[in-house]
Amino acid sequence: MNRKPKVAFICVHNSCRSQMAEALGKHFASDVFESYSAGTEMKPKINQDAVRLIKEIYDIDMEATQQSKLLTEIPDVDIVIKMGCNVICPFLPSQHEEDWGLDDPSGKSDEEFKLIIDKIEENIKHLADKISNNEIALNL
Repeated sequence: MNRKPKVAFICVHNSCRSQMAEALGKHFASDVFESYSAGTEMKPKINQDAVRLIKEIYDIDMEATQQSKLLTEIPDVDIVIKMGCNVICPFLPSQHEEDWGLDDPSGKSDEEFKLIIDKIEENIKHLADKISNNEIALNL
């Protein structure tokens, strides 16, 4: 590979799951890929439960390093990860696309949030392995 692939984690509002995925992608896989998140609509700020739990579990301050972004505000990407929209997912051109089908934990208990966070971490690590092992065909 000539460069690290760019991965976009997308959902409608870019305020919770996609933001957590961007943070965990940077935390666990920055040596393998570049992480971005975006949506078709923006919220004024990142979900505060997501901010609190990511800070508590990983000591990552998402509010210091991330903000809600539209799809048009991120660079062209190689891989698109849809978080699980339950409605119409945003479209972003890419060489590879996956839908992780994750439930939105917004407004739910910390335990339900942590289940989604654990699944995002697991998926991030699996994606990094697939990229490292050339299991995803990319023209970089």
